[in-house]
Amino acid sequence: MSTFKNLTDKYPILKILGNRYVIVLVFFSVWMLFLDNTSYIEHRIINKQLNELEDNKKYYQDEINKDEENIKILKNPDQIEKYAREKYYMKRDSEDIYIIEFEGDSLKEEQSKSKSL
Repeated sequence: MSTFKNLTDKYPILKILGNRYVIVLVFFSVWMLFLDNTSYIEHRIINKQLNELEDNKKYYQDEINKDEENIKILKNPDQIEKYAREKYYMKRDSEDIYIIEFEGDSLKEEQSKSKSL
């Protein structure tokens, strides 16, 4: 016991750290921050996943709204014909379609992607 007394006289911080309440508080803090199932680290990971899922939800809701607007537009037969002509290069029997491609045109990329699928 005299060795501990000599150390506490030499280093007063040991008197505070040697207190049983401080030891229990430090142990409890380390346990709650790092080791428990509801630790701070787990909360950070879960919050990050939650933010990613909320971003995905917003993106898909925007896409749904765009698709709903397209559906409203395509209820008109003239718009259906326009969409079919632009997207699928459809034509009437008496027409010819000429596709002009420029360098860096996105049509080549779309066609190569559809062939690879």
